[in-house]
Amino acid sequence: MGNALPQLALSAEDFLAWEALQATKHEFVDGDIFAMAGAEDNHVTVTGNVYMALRQHLRGTPCRVFMADVKVQVASANSFFYPDVLVTCSDADRASRLVKREPSLLVEVLSPSTASYDRGQKFAMYRQLDSLQEYAVIDIAERSADVYRKGADGLWVLHPFARGEAVTLGSVGVTISGDALFAEVDDATEDQTPVR
Repeated sequence: MGNALPQLALSAEDFLAWEALQATKHEFVDGDIFAMAGAEDNHVTVTGNVYMALRQHLRGTPCRVFMADVKVQVASANSFFYPDVLVTCSDADRASRLVKREPSLLVEVLSPSTASYDRGQKFAMYRQLDSLQEYAVIDIAERSADVYRKGADGLWVLHPFARGEAVTLGSVGVTISGDALFAEVDDATEDQTPVR
């Protein structure tokens, strides 16, 4: 997560109105506003791979899959986030075009700068969503995934998937092979962009 922008003292409603006029995306965390940086190509590729697998699997069901540009509100944390991928099967969410409030699955593809935040503070806020059944974090560098699944007792249990293993997302009943999850992802190399 980046540094907060200068405090604008916005309410959640004011934030939504303000952000609608901005050229870039922002997350809102209990009154603090954070500009969202662009992602590397491998990050976008994995996000797309997850989205395509879920979209194909959920076609024809009441569930909808969104990626990157749809906000999730965690009202109890006074926050709005842009998860990499989300699934919602909620009628209320279907009626809300800009903000989803009842996701059943959230997926974050880890970036070096946000990995600890996505696994820690952000996950703590996501857990406040009563509708959330599963949270997956995908590690491109390790070609692995950690899936946190909420049990009937309300406790979250880690289901780790190592390099090469298929990843099972029980909340939506789909398994994505390791090859499909990391298809067309290049090995980490130094950025070859010329410096001017």
